[in-house]
Amino acid sequence: YKSKVKEVVREYLSEIEIEQLINKEFKSERLELVRDIFVFSCFTGLAYADVKKLKRSELEINETGYWIKTKRKKTGGRANIPLLPVPVKIINKYVNLDMLQDNDPVLPLLSNQKMNAYIKEIADLCGITKNLSFHVARHTFATTVTLTNGVPIESVSKMLGHKNIQSTQHYARIVDKKVGDDMHLLSQKIENRLSLTI
Repeated sequence: YKSKVKEVVREYLSEIEIEQLINKEFKSERLELVRDIFVFSCFTGLAYADVKKLKRSELEINETGYWIKTKRKKTGGRANIPLLPVPVKIINKYVNLDMLQDNDPVLPLLSNQKMNAYIKEIADLCGITKNLSFHVARHTFATTVTLTNGVPIESVSKMLGHKNIQSTQHYARIVDKKVGDDMHLLSQKIENRLSLTI
């Protein structure tokens, strides 16, 4: 008997859909908070459990900027993530890092069940038809934010806290647009040097 692994198509947001989320104004503070935490995860790749347990002691600053240096709750793998400007702005919106003690949580979080319910509500308000859950943010980080923008798969794997690169490769399979863009650039580079005259 040989077991068959069924390939799961993982939902992720496009750059346009991320923009729709970021630019949407909400009258409800609750929805604004959930949107901000979801977007934070889109730009860090952290799963719900890792955002929930994120403490001040796991945020470091050095000459390159802010980093999250944490252990993944699910696997225990190390995740070292240099922060882009968007997650830094979200942190600063909700806390003053200088006022936090080492064990203080960095972001205020609702339960996973409530977060997922509100994320679906936010998707409807933003006109996003994909079936969103908090975990879609992690997939969005891996695909739209990093791999599509040319971040090497080895770096993405480290930031996601994967123990082996095979765990990261299923994200690479769905980034056909990136492959097309790369080949278009290659075509432009070699067109003059290696052209065929018929």
